[in-house]
Amino acid sequence: MVTHVGRLELKRREYDESDVRVRPGRASRPRTKTRPQHEDAESGMVVAVDRGRWGCVLGGDPERPVVTMRARELGKTPIVVGDRVGIVGDTSGKPDTLARIIRVEERKSVLRRTADDTDPYERIVVANAEQLMIVVALADPPPRTGFVERTLIAAYAGGLQPILCLTKSDLAGYEEFAASFADLELQVVLGGTTEPIDEITELLNGKLTALIGHSGVGKSTLVNRLVPDAYRAVGVVSGVGKGRHTSTQSIALPLPGGAGWVIDTPGIRSFGLAHISPADVVAAFADLAAAAQDCPRGCTHLGPPADPECALDALEGKSARRVAAVRLLLTAVRSNDTWAARES
Repeated sequence: MVTHVGRLELKRREYDESDVRVRPGRASRPRTKTRPQHEDAESGMVVAVDRGRWGCVLGGDPERPVVTMRARELGKTPIVVGDRVGIVGDTSGKPDTLARIIRVEERKSVLRRTADDTDPYERIVVANAEQLMIVVALADPPPRTGFVERTLIAAYAGGLQPILCLTKSDLAGYEEFAASFADLELQVVLGGTTEPIDEITELLNGKLTALIGHSGVGKSTLVNRLVPDAYRAVGVVSGVGKGRHTSTQSIALPLPGGAGWVIDTPGIRSFGLAHISPADVVAAFADLAAAAQDCPRGCTHLGPPADPECALDALEGKSARRVAAVRLLLTAVRSNDTWAARES
């Protein structure tokens, strides 16, 4: 007769330490800080952003779109339209596939803004754009120099070449408004529905260009002229969400024939410049930047009476006229008002 104690003894003899799986404690399993190098990652450009997903094109080729997510190791690293990124995972671009962005390359240019001039939080509008086309209507709504001033400042500070595109020239003349920026040597083109767009197309050829403007100036009409059926192609290019371009997101669209890209940005209601310093603006002009090296420390380059020893006052000729034009921009930086508030 086998007692209860006897049964336990038999059970103990049936097992030994090799039958027991013991999970090691945390102290014996140090987490490695080594991260994979992802040397096989493919290069891509971000063309759309929507609810935690990024539409990208591999190798800058609009015929190779993929939908991606942000890899965990990137944390909350901001990724915006125009960013050059490294992508791993399923890069086939087939429906319902998802790749991962594992790194963001260093940006060559950045267009930033803040909600207003007191907001410390910078919002990156687009990255790596070579040009910024500022679209302004000459009438209905009337042109606003404040908006142009502020976007020019953001372009100069961010390393983008600005272009002023004037629409609705059939309703008002453009010469007087364009003359306001003549001393900045700003490229001015006409982009209304009555003008040919050959000159604009030539300027955009082979470039990544961001278009910016407030509602009603004809920016969307211009985009559709540059990229026929642009919004029909959005779903193919981005592959994000429902493939619809919303008013809250930027999107990059390829120009016909692979001649470059345009980034259509949402309508801007305010353009804060809290992140801009006078030195950022002056640095955009080689002649002014060279002279500014002789300015006293803390100079705001506004000239007398604020800066009686500003070295920019010694410049002559074309450079002197440019100083006057740049100081108008610097006044806009210091105004602490949005263009909408000043010119409503």
